[in-house]
Amino acid sequence: MKYDVLVIGAGPAGIFTALELKRKGFAGKIAIAEKGAAIENRACPKVKTQKCVDCKPYCHITTGFSGAGAFSDGKLSLSCEVGGDFPDLVGAAKAQALIDYTDRIYLEFGADTHVEGVEKKDEVAQIRKRAIAAGLKLVDCPIRHLGTEKAQKIYFAIEKKLEDYGVDVLFGCECVNVVIENGVCTGAVLKDKTGERAVSAEKVIVATGRRGADWLEKLCAEHNIAHQPGTVDIGVRVEVRNEVMENVNNVLYESKLIGYPHPFKNKVRTFCQNPGGFVSQENYDNHLAVVNGHSYKEKKSANTNLAILCSHNFCEPFNQPIAYAQKVGELTNMLGDGKIMVQRYGDILDGKRTWQDELMRGNVIPTLPDAVAGDITSAMPYRAMINIINFIAAVDKVVPGFASGETLLYSPELKFYSNKVKMDDDLNTNVKNLHCLGDSSGWTRGLMMASVMGVHMAHKILN
Repeated sequence: MKYDVLVIGAGPAGIFTALELKRKGFAGKIAIAEKGAAIENRACPKVKTQKCVDCKPYCHITTGFSGAGAFSDGKLSLSCEVGGDFPDLVGAAKAQALIDYTDRIYLEFGADTHVEGVEKKDEVAQIRKRAIAAGLKLVDCPIRHLGTEKAQKIYFAIEKKLEDYGVDVLFGCECVNVVIENGVCTGAVLKDKTGERAVSAEKVIVATGRRGADWLEKLCAEHNIAHQPGTVDIGVRVEVRNEVMENVNNVLYESKLIGYPHPFKNKVRTFCQNPGGFVSQENYDNHLAVVNGHSYKEKKSANTNLAILCSHNFCEPFNQPIAYAQKVGELTNMLGDGKIMVQRYGDILDGKRTWQDELMRGNVIPTLPDAVAGDITSAMPYRAMINIINFIAAVDKVVPGFASGETLLYSPELKFYSNKVKMDDDLNTNVKNLHCLGDSSGWTRGLMMASVMGVHMAHKILN
């Protein structure tokens, strides 16, 4: 088998590469190898079982067409200030132009035309004023909210369009390795239920998402693909009543706050805010359970959830940030008997664990019903925990009630995009004809910027 372009991974970066190539009339043969299922065949049994059953061979929430994006809350961040370091590669102006261009593609496939956070400028100014007083920065970022159920419909339409274009989407097909000969990538070794086979390609594009970041890091080490350890984000998912977040939800939908709390002054930020949303569990390889959150367009809860992420940068001799984050997650999972752990903020300050019956007596009823009450401070590194506690206290000055004693903290929230592949602005690695895109490359964080990187890759192939 031989292709002009072989894409590894059917997340936003990969599918937008293929989609834009075909939209622009690319006549070559394209294949996308995806270890998961088509989007119409992805389903989490937790809807029926009410608890995670640790699906094998992979979690349907994180794996399959459109990646974790299909089961996320589906927010498109429309500012180049949000979504990773891709603007550092191509320049802020170019990145913003690509965001605007890619946004129009999403609209063509049915994205909501309404944009959050652009109308109430006076109210935004008041929120920013409180943020400044608290030592925090409010990042302006218009949001186009797809919604979990709407996102799946949009990506299903994209999947069908790729089929109409003649793109070979190989589901249940895992990439075992890439083939590199004399410094040139000539293809990949793919594995499905029939066994392994070598597939030749003029260009190989690795876009395996956060789930595939660890695999890509090992691939880089094996084949001397130039890379460097990057930032690793460790944090918690916070859940409060909608009433607490009402002003911010109505004005901004998502408040992107950044701070550098004492005493360590690491970067701490809010991420993925979900008004009326639901806390969710995702399972990665090696039985690692991590927490996430999503929100629907129609179905709403009484709570708002968001992530608080603490960025860690390591220096020599340590060069395994992904493994470090995994160890934090494994320790938390061990304490929670394989489940997500949850603890009340007040109990953390009081130095006590949270008990299950205590959760049901407060105003904030967990939207992740099988989360295990316990003590997340027994697993969270001291530095990260102090950063999170002090950041929550600062956010309380922006959103009164955020640091309530009954505010819930779920753990672990981990973001695996810390291995950064070295590339130029044409997305070339030091291995000819091999390109790395999206969150697994370390250059993007989130749906829009990963999609944008895919569009940029397509344009570079066409030029």
